Amino acid sequence: MYTVYCLYSQKHDKIYIGYTSNLIQRFHSHNTLGKKGWTVKYRPWDVLYTEVYWSKTAAMKREKKLKTYSGRLFMREIILKYFE
Repeated sequence: MYTVYCLYSQKHDKIYIGYTSNLIQRFHSHNTLGKKGWTVKYRPWDVLYTEVYWSKTAAMKREKKLKTYSGRLFMREIILKYFE
């Protein structure tokens, strides 16, 4: 099983979209374990949105869609609903 997820840094107003087979471990990596990379600069992160897929291919396809302009607009609508 694979999870497509969207993280949100309220402090920096940043969105991160990815997929993983272990959301808890990956979230921990983004928030505490990671020493380099883009997400380290914008901590702390909150899990904003998740979707579960049985296949890696389907998860990768959905991640790619969410990273488009329309996908990011969708995420911004969720942010407006929950954070403002």
